[in-house]
Amino acid sequence: MKEYVIGDIHGGYLALKALIEKLSLAPEDRLIFLGDYVDGWSEPVETVDYLCELKARYNTILLMGNHDSLALDWLLNGTANDLWLSHGGAATVAAYQKVSENKKKAHILFYTALMPYYLDSKNRLFIHAGFTNQKGVAKEYFEKIFYWDRSLWESAISLDPRIPTNSPLYPKRFLCYSEIFIGHSSLDKIGESVPTKHANVWNIDTGAAFKGPLSAMEINTKDFWQSAAVYLYYPHELGRNDS
Repeated sequence: MKEYVIGDIHGGYLALKALIEKLSLAPEDRLIFLGDYVDGWSEPVETVDYLCELKARYNTILLMGNHDSLALDWLLNGTANDLWLSHGGAATVAAYQKVSENKKKAHILFYTALMPYYLDSKNRLFIHAGFTNQKGVAKEYFEKIFYWDRSLWESAISLDPRIPTNSPLYPKRFLCYSEIFIGHSSLDKIGESVPTKHANVWNIDTGAAFKGPLSAMEINTKDFWQSAAVYLYYPHELGRNDS
């Protein structure tokens, strides 16, 4: 069995489909998606439909991202603040305005079933953004931190690699898990375009919402695969590059 972790998609259905085809999946393989399936490119509906197809065929774990949480709020309550709309939400609203009420209801069920995080049998944590509690995710008070936190990644990239894990200066929350896999913080912000590790935190968000590719990494071997830069699949769109 191979186990793949996949980064933020942001409505880039064509890139997702191309990436999955590169994996040559076997029936026993596992897919772990880190969230942010919508907000950016014009095909959030197709993206969610395709994720549902994958879940029906493979052992698939689907996590909640901050953009998925915002899209769910809009679908349920019509909540759409200007900041969300300017950061990809407008594309999601436009796409859902073209579908039936039954399709919207089906997708609401999809979003409400998304997991806040996933912890596997090897004590590897999969989470969209991060957590703040030194004792780990089970002790976190506010679930939405899992979708929004950037301090975990900021701590990882700023940590002096010379500091040993038994030092009082080493962040205690890193010690809770053997490895941590996140999205949310686009790697193009630090000049990277492939899955990148700092401390024991792997970031798989390679900037698909902007000018980067969509990435999948095999969790055990650390081999990775990428789509083309997602904007190439949508040459007449801006994604989130206009925000």
